[in-house]
Amino acid sequence: MALRTETIQALRRFASCDIGDALVKLGVPNGGYLSGLKMFSPGLMCTSTKIFGPAYTVRMVRDSDKASPTPPKHFADAIPKGSVVFVSQPQGLVSACWGGLMSTRAQQRGAAGVVIDGRFRDVAEHRQLGVGLFARDVSILGSASFTRSSELNVPVTYAEGSAGESVVIQPGDYIVGDADGVVAVPVGKIERCVELCQERFEIDEETRRCLEQGEEMGATIKRLRK
Repeated sequence: MALRTETIQALRRFASCDIGDALVKLGVPNGGYLSGLKMFSPGLMCTSTKIFGPAYTVRMVRDSDKASPTPPKHFADAIPKGSVVFVSQPQGLVSACWGGLMSTRAQQRGAAGVVIDGRFRDVAEHRQLGVGLFARDVSILGSASFTRSSELNVPVTYAEGSAGESVVIQPGDYIVGDADGVVAVPVGKIERCVELCQERFEIDEETRRCLEQGEEMGATIKRLRK
């Protein structure tokens, strides 16, 4: 789906919280929120950092899985410029599936950020690089003998367990990550999402102005958030 540049730039202006609220109204499971991911680089919950771009997905499998396909080249060498690398690691592994050298290559390829549905390592190296990276957790173990890449730019599922519905990330869905968390925006929902974000932004700004002038929260919200 071709999107206008101005639509993408409009989406970029909004925070993950704004976008998640809009996607809830649009019926997206969990509002596209990828619960459980934390910003590890360039720092923990760094408020000046934001990653934004279309998802380039990498599906990992266990190293013992010999039946799944193997990509024609290393996934780091196929990263599209401006994309957010989204790596899906099998659940339950203690090893990392991403490290500092991969981020070095991703940065050279022009990646807009990295999201790991799993573990990564080399925290200090990532922070020195200044790469925007989110993950579920860290590990001291590399991927060798634990995982391998299997498919590139295929739909991947972010599992929420008992907390809520799983979120499917399609290649090209927009990934937005900031200090509050990460949200996946389906391409087909972007235009309406932007409209709802703008509407809510204007309401929130008016609400803030009223509260700063001493108005009561209950009455203000009832009046403005109809």
